[in-house]
Amino acid sequence: MVSIEGMTEFWDRLVGAQPDPPPLLVLLTGVVALLVVSTRLPWRVARNAITIAHEGGHALAALLTGRKLRGIRLHSDTSGLTLSAGRPTGPGMVLTLLAGYIAPPLVGLGGAWLLAGNRITLLLWLAVILLLAMLVMIRNLFGVLSLLVTGGVVLAVSWYASPQVQAAFAWTSVWFLLLGGVRPVIELQRLRTRRGMPASDADQLAGITGLPAFFWVVLFGLVNLAVLVVGGLMLAGPLLAEAGITW
Repeated sequence: MVSIEGMTEFWDRLVGAQPDPPPLLVLLTGVVALLVVSTRLPWRVARNAITIAHEGGHALAALLTGRKLRGIRLHSDTSGLTLSAGRPTGPGMVLTLLAGYIAPPLVGLGGAWLLAGNRITLLLWLAVILLLAMLVMIRNLFGVLSLLVTGGVVLAVSWYASPQVQAAFAWTSVWFLLLGGVRPVIELQRLRTRRGMPASDADQLAGITGLPAFFWVVLFGLVNLAVLVVGGLMLAGPLLAEAGITW
């Protein structure tokens, strides 16, 4: 039987603020995230986290717009597929398609907001809850394994790691989501230029709205860059404070 004192202690640990991170940690975690995004092999592995957020964005938008979510598939080549039922056109479908590429940096922005308040434990536990909620809709083995491994790592860090390791993990992860939202948009346009991608989110949006696919690619990029700037400023708070800069 769980005591009231135990529940209170757990709640305080969950929502309480941790100490301010050293400015050097903020800088180093940003550099690490940038290296992962910009180098081939680390990006190939870490991109699975971007795909999880991408497909989660599609799924959440589908549910919020009244569409019926059929399932999510994650593949070993870091591609993914979210299936939903409903009108093939209209605002709901547009928002569902739009949500994918902008979801990773928006998730990162939410994480940056929590880290700006030093809510590291809360951030890690929310990540675990979201991954478990998404797991219910996964329809292939690799997707299940991908979410279980990702969620298990986050849970282990949140429960067993020292505060310093938790801080380094949280800042690196959020930097990665913010920075990692930009590269897939560039990759999308490169692939469209080389061989065309009629099934891409941008091309499907073009078919529904009549606006060219390149318009949607540019929109993805502008949104993600804007979110990167805002989220980056939030994360860089300790660095800016050290330099005597306020914003």
